[in-house]
Amino acid sequence: MDITEKVLQIMRDEGQPLNAGKITELGGLDRKEVDKAMAKLKKEEKIVSPKRCYWQPA
Repeated sequence: MDITEKVLQIMRDEGQPLNAGKITELGGLDRKEVDKAMAKLKKEEKIVSPKRCYWQPA
């Protein structure tokens, strides 16, 4: 499983909007890698932001 899939899975499992810091904490991942994965997911429109700095699956 690559980092983008893992980030998306963490978001789905949690069931609420998350920020990058919380995703990093829940997944035990590197913050820079999470930021890159989220940028890719945003570009692909796989995640949306219901409020500033928080993201959830589209």
